[in-house]
Amino acid sequence: MRIAFAGTPEFAATVLEALIAAGHVPCCVLTQPDRPAGRGRRPRPSAVKSAAEAAGLPVRQPPTLRDPAAVEALRALAPDLLVVVAYGLLLPPTVLALPRLGCVNVHASLLPRWRGAAPIQHAILAGDGETGVSIMQMDVGLDTGPVWHTVSTPVEPEDTGGTLHDRLAALGARALLEALPDIVAARRSPVPQDDARATHAPKIGKADAALDWLRPAVELERMVRAFDPWPVAHVATSDSAAGLRVWRAHACGAAGGAAPGTVVRADRDGILVACAVGGLLLTEVQPAGGRRMPVSDYLNARTLRPGAALVDQLTSGQGTPPMATSDQPRPRA
Repeated sequence: MRIAFAGTPEFAATVLEALIAAGHVPCCVLTQPDRPAGRGRRPRPSAVKSAAEAAGLPVRQPPTLRDPAAVEALRALAPDLLVVVAYGLLLPPTVLALPRLGCVNVHASLLPRWRGAAPIQHAILAGDGETGVSIMQMDVGLDTGPVWHTVSTPVEPEDTGGTLHDRLAALGARALLEALPDIVAARRSPVPQDDARATHAPKIGKADAALDWLRPAVELERMVRAFDPWPVAHVATSDSAAGLRVWRAHACGAAGGAAPGTVVRADRDGILVACAVGGLLLTEVQPAGGRRMPVSDYLNARTLRPGAALVDQLTSGQGTPPMATSDQPRPRA
């Protein structure tokens, strides 16, 4: 069987490497063009491109699959199946119909729940107790095709977007390998989705990660976990240079009746900020231009006054950021 593969980020690279290890070596790998990254803004290959080149596989990077030349190049390969994992480009009907067995997608949710670009983050944001991966036969809709196979996993109370991503990537590789024999042999048909149960997971940006103290603390705690490692929850201020990224936080049952956004206390155990319901205890933060650190380190050079709004104290620049030393870890994004 001739398999072609299309994917771009780390999630897809994990699946690609599992396919290769199982003996299903793709005849070609499609991935998005190299993108500028880092301080120098130099073009950087995708994780899938790096994995494919390490395995000696041919790589193609068309900017779109609506280009007739790109479609004909894929047709010339005569693939029996196209495996798509977080590719990032829409597949037009001509491509969907090109392989003999069609196109299958590894999607990081239990469809029809969380169709869309950010299913991992939305599962955490919604407080789901369970998520998983689906192997779906692709059609012209957005994650609407019938499902061949699913594998589920609990969403643990301490899961972040990063930990859940890594676990689902491994599960996705396993689920695809389990589903391939049925797909190839056509021993059964995939199960249509129940559209009435569908929920949607739109793409997430940095603006979505701003903490709004008018929301309950339990929701803000989920935001902190969901947006780790990107785009990272933060305290929004009018002065972006005075912002504060929040890496770890825990919802508390009460905040003494303080107004939302008010610092209730600030000590080595954390910064407790009042929310619409309860309080959020910040325990690991990152000041603008600084490194990620425990709150105890952050407060060594800053004084936050209980009873005052956190955003006002950040904007006013109270305290002096600690100087970086050679034995401190470098800033992490």
